[in-house]
Amino acid sequence: MQKLRLKVYICSPYKDNPEENRRKALQYCRKAFEEGYLPIAPHVYFPQFLNETTEREHGLEMALQLLLECQELWVFGPEITEGMRREIEYAKKFGIPIKCFYFKKVHQVKELKGSGTDEQKH
Repeated sequence: MQKLRLKVYICSPYKDNPEENRRKALQYCRKAFEEGYLPIAPHVYFPQFLNETTEREHGLEMALQLLLECQELWVFGPEITEGMRREIEYAKKFGIPIKCFYFKKVHQVKELKGSGTDEQKH
């Protein structure tokens, strides 16, 4: 049997440009897979059956449930959206480690993660 992969929650923008952001999220999932992780990206999956306009809140609530099943939260992008901030705060609340990727300014990573979390920038 193959070694079990740790689950990482992929946190990246979606709402403002769904088509482009979905494509990017798939790339982030690929990166996690190639590094030996099992990527969880609700914003790639849920829009397949939920209406973004009328059911967004349901999607965010279900995504937070999935986040609790993950060993890490991986945040991608140069900016944090409202939905991403909610996921980040939830991870902080439940002590899920956060890793940040591709941010332009280090101070944004420090603000995002707070003082009690392992600082890591890729």
